[in-house]
Amino acid sequence: MIRKVVPAVNWLRNYKKSDLGGDLSAGLIVAIMLIPQGMAYAMLAGLPPVIGLYASTIPLIIYALFGSSRQLAVGPVAMVSLLVFSGISTLAKPGTNEYIALAILLAFMVGIIQLFLGLFRLGFLVNFLSHAVISGFTSASAIIIGLSQLKHLLGVKLSGGENVIQLLIEAFQKMGQTNLITLGIGLASIFILVLIKKVAPKIPGPLFVVVGSTLLVYLMKLDQSGVKIVGEVPQGIPSLSLPGLDLGAIQSLLPAALTISFIGFMESIAMAKAIASKEKYKVNSNQELIGLGLANIGGSFFSAYPVTGGFSRSAVNYEAGARTPLASIITAIIIVLTLLFFTPLFYYLPQTVLAAIIMVAVYGLIDVKEAIYLFKVKPIDGWTLVLTFVATLTLGIEAGILIGIVFSLLVFIGRSAYPHVAELGFLPEKNVYRNVKRYPEAKTDPEVLIFRVDASLYFANMSFLEDRLRQCLSDRPEVKWIIFDYSGVNAIDAVAIDSMEELMVTYQRSGQKIIFAGIKGPVLDLMKKAGWDRRFKDQISYLSIEEALQSIGK
Repeated sequence: MIRKVVPAVNWLRNYKKSDLGGDLSAGLIVAIMLIPQGMAYAMLAGLPPVIGLYASTIPLIIYALFGSSRQLAVGPVAMVSLLVFSGISTLAKPGTNEYIALAILLAFMVGIIQLFLGLFRLGFLVNFLSHAVISGFTSASAIIIGLSQLKHLLGVKLSGGENVIQLLIEAFQKMGQTNLITLGIGLASIFILVLIKKVAPKIPGPLFVVVGSTLLVYLMKLDQSGVKIVGEVPQGIPSLSLPGLDLGAIQSLLPAALTISFIGFMESIAMAKAIASKEKYKVNSNQELIGLGLANIGGSFFSAYPVTGGFSRSAVNYEAGARTPLASIITAIIIVLTLLFFTPLFYYLPQTVLAAIIMVAVYGLIDVKEAIYLFKVKPIDGWTLVLTFVATLTLGIEAGILIGIVFSLLVFIGRSAYPHVAELGFLPEKNVYRNVKRYPEAKTDPEVLIFRVDASLYFANMSFLEDRLRQCLSDRPEVKWIIFDYSGVNAIDAVAIDSMEELMVTYQRSGQKIIFAGIKGPVLDLMKKAGWDRRFKDQISYLSIEEALQSIGK
């Protein structure tokens, strides 16, 4: 029982000494990567950089104990950080104590929501976030994230938030106020990060630019020339404290909490499944929700803001040799040691370098190839992506994803309301029945119409089905038998059964009898509940089209 509740029991009991080297190496490398990233992402969220380090300790340990992925690297990520800023910046001024308290409360709320979804096995709800919506939202968010760092890159104050157009106009107007030293350090950092990523990806680029720029600012006293620095980073780990549970704040933060819960989980489970497929093991979606939920709840007790599994760090963790979640625990321990002894080293770290780290990190999230692919394969999915992208850029983060979800659901409803149906004919050389529109040579009987339905039937699509049947019969006045091929019908509701019964009675009066072939078990069960096994037994008992044809002497 305890193994199901705490998955860590399994890997701890069966831990192999041969895995220790890889876990140690991965834990160290991810810690080196996470320290500057955590600080940068906290700044993106409108929080003091040290909050990013707090979010890189306790949550990692908790997830390692309760998550089902062996290599997923949990911690602050760009997308969630932007959502945090979007959700709280309208309620409090970024960086203030009130703002920090709301961010901690938000982590607690996200944790509760994810834990609830996991315990009640509701992970399937994230399936309503279509890939097109996620891709459009992610690409737009990456642009918003990148542009939000312009103020740090240029060294000027910009008031524009999520509104990209307003932000660009303001940045252009204040271009003359740019601190050239700040801009130079930022652009140089971006160049070095991109270069290292392409030439020597195993070198921790973020740590390299952090150390180099900090030394540069310290030795040349560039902070006296207007280069903004991180300043004092509180030393030590935060004490245990409960998030401030204010009903008004909870109501205000609920939309952001729900968005972060779903988006964060989507980012996490996608990476976890990708790695698990390579390593030939399975991750449990609901257990992942429980692990992430507990990580966020536990983190909120130690001044952390919302976390999730990150793409880049998880990939690095896996490639660096991580075999078990012990690698994440080692990462957390290293960051705790950094908080205890090394935070003074970050005093002269220029904010423009953290902005450069963020910009380079999110650049890869802009996915143009996916848009091209969707338009090529299914244009409506491409338009879903574009609509979500434009809405997110122009109307904001939460409004953008909400519009994308609503539109994708409308597309889904539209597809189900107009299901694919086909008139079938027989191909003697293949001994199969196929759509006569695709196979004009397929043979048909003038007195028999074989009509296949390729979708579940419910109240919204029965009218369409009746119209299509009527169209087919209008061209076939000599038809006496209508055989419905139900092999593609996976489900049916009571309204559809009632409508079908009316259809049978109507055509019976016209001298045309409807019979069914290939009805699946769950559908047949519902028909029996409606009394069809008593009233229409001779019309619903055929396992195949051939058997139905034999029954009418064809």
